[in-house]
Amino acid sequence: MTIPGFFQGTGMPDAGWWEALWPDPAKVLHDVGVRPGTSVVDLCSGDGWFTLQIAKSATHVTAIDIDGALLETAQARLHEAGVTNATFIESDAYDLARFVPEPVDHVFLANAFHGVPDKARLAGAVRDVLKPGGLFSVVSWYARPREETTVLGQPRGPATELRMSPDQTIAAVEPSGLRHEFTVDVSPHHYAAVFIR
Repeated sequence: MTIPGFFQGTGMPDAGWWEALWPDPAKVLHDVGVRPGTSVVDLCSGDGWFTLQIAKSATHVTAIDIDGALLETAQARLHEAGVTNATFIESDAYDLARFVPEPVDHVFLANAFHGVPDKARLAGAVRDVLKPGGLFSVVSWYARPREETTVLGQPRGPATELRMSPDQTIAAVEPSGLRHEFTVDVSPHHYAAVFIR
């Protein structure tokens, strides 16, 4: 799955502003319901910024991304931290069930849902790998003009026309059979919509 318009043509932002945007990834994960001792998929995991924090408390995290170079960066990040309870898979996000044979407690997806071409298909793939009562967290940029979402003095995030409101995200996910549980602010520029199987 490719994500058109994602970060204005680049797969991941540079590390400096990523850290400025997400200074406390552990808090974001807590706020969306990722709990210690659970099994988690970090879908479209990128360079592992959230993967590392998930791995620090989960029994296991599976990081899936279509970009092998970003997965190598994620592997190095976790290796440097001495974390070993992660699996890294280079794959299309729609093929989730092929690489996640056992149901998981949580699927975490940050900064990518806006660019998914077939949102219903992806939501269905997520539903199929969740345990009953499992959660799907979709962290997204608020539907504000890109010029208004500045980090370190520059407009950041996806093109304005790709951004989705919480209601649009809920409408895109719920037909899969997942039920909206809650929505929470996770940064000045982001919300998370959390769904339950």
